[in-house]
Amino acid sequence: MKNMDNRMNINWYPGHMKKTKDLLKNNLKLIDVVVELLDSRIPFSSKNPDIDKIIQGKPKVVVLNKSDMADSEKLKMWQDYYAAQGIKAIPVNTIGGKGVDKIVEECKNVTREKMEALIKKGRKERPIRIMIVGVPNVGKSTLINKLTGRKSTQTGDRPGVTKGKQWVRLKGNLELLDTPGILWPKFEDEQVALNLAFTRAIKDEVLDIETLALRLIEKLMIIAPNNLKERYRLNKLGDTPLETMDMIGEKRGCIMAGRELDYTRIANIVLNEFREGKIGKITLEVPQDLVNDKIEEE
Repeated sequence: MKNMDNRMNINWYPGHMKKTKDLLKNNLKLIDVVVELLDSRIPFSSKNPDIDKIIQGKPKVVVLNKSDMADSEKLKMWQDYYAAQGIKAIPVNTIGGKGVDKIVEECKNVTREKMEALIKKGRKERPIRIMIVGVPNVGKSTLINKLTGRKSTQTGDRPGVTKGKQWVRLKGNLELLDTPGILWPKFEDEQVALNLAFTRAIKDEVLDIETLALRLIEKLMIIAPNNLKERYRLNKLGDTPLETMDMIGEKRGCIMAGRELDYTRIANIVLNEFREGKIGKITLEVPQDLVNDKIEEE
């Protein structure tokens, strides 16, 4: 197996990301409410740190997607975290459609005063204009398809498939401006970068997946050891992440000629099974992590 470097250097910022950021800024004046789509498994890491500055006080609805793949207790922690800020965070499963109707309802709630004020001024009632923002692969296109009831945008399981700009009419007198996902130019926090890579918000093609899988195993040994043992039928975990990776490889028969383990195959198995929810309902971070990070910085 190749030497596993302890750190992963991830710096991925395609040109279309900057264009998207400019597009968002330029079209914000047309928008009544911003829907911020986050991954329930990594609500902090999947949040673009520039979003709140860019939207400049516009009403915002937070949507925690892929909630069916998250730990329910930790998901509740994130809902409470946002509630303390006066923001309703809505858990949804865009593929199944669970919770999607609540997004429409909340968009109407947070814009009610503005829309009523326009009517009082004698303005004709118009659709509520929504913008959905989120990092790549967080489920934006799938959510739009559910909101419209039809396949209205190109979708794919790889980041960056959705491109360009389009207005989409929704049921309930809503209108949506779709923008591609935004990812920031530099991952200063290594754990944020890793969490995004674990959930495939960063393409595997730009990473060393063997190292990535090893780091995921390292994380799961801490936060979800029983899930690992149960999924890979291990009586116990190894003393190190690499030992555990070896044990998984042996259990799954990832053995090449000369009894060498096929680490690329092991890595693909672990990453794919985590992403498909087969290792269990796992949330990789909790609000307390943000507090701990601030304490460490001080």
